[in-house]
Amino acid sequence: MSRLSTALLAASLLTAPALLAGTASAEPVDYAIDHSHAALTFTVNHFGYSTVHGRFSDFDGTVVIDEEAPENSKVAVTIDTASLETFWDPRDEHLKTADFFNVEAFPKATFTSTKVEKTSDTTLDVTGDFTLLDVTKPVTITFTVNKSAPNPATQVQTIGLVGTTTLTRSDFGMSTYVPAVSDEIPVRIDLELNQK
Repeated sequence: MSRLSTALLAASLLTAPALLAGTASAEPVDYAIDHSHAALTFTVNHFGYSTVHGRFSDFDGTVVIDEEAPENSKVAVTIDTASLETFWDPRDEHLKTADFFNVEAFPKATFTSTKVEKTSDTTLDVTGDFTLLDVTKPVTITFTVNKSAPNPATQVQTIGLVGTTTLTRSDFGMSTYVPAVSDEIPVRIDLELNQK
């Protein structure tokens, strides 16, 4: 093989996008959530007539990604339950009471990963312990990697992902108005992660 061919092959291997990072690394890498490009949203069905959209505006966490061994990656997220918004103040105030999130007694919800499994070149299943209202249950979030590359604005390695799961709120003791207000709550997590 010519020197030129060898150089081109080496360059292509070094710059090929990996599932979880754009540069090869044998060590896990810490990432920070870019809150200006992140969202934690959910939907609730009301009597089958309508769908209410909501979000939590205040959440943070730590993300450690091992691109060569995704199963060694780790995620820990804390959600400020009082940051709940459904874009109608009377409903938001009710949702924060003991009927639902009881934010005074339980101001935080948490997710801590226990298992990360690569399911395809662009998807991961992240299973962990989700705690809400002082009840902890296993939850699996399916993530799709949108893009992994240096951010053209900052040149910082950036990963874009979207995660989905469905929570059964009565599992956590939140059963008010079930089934008129849906028990199963679809959740979506949109994330941009910047390498630290």
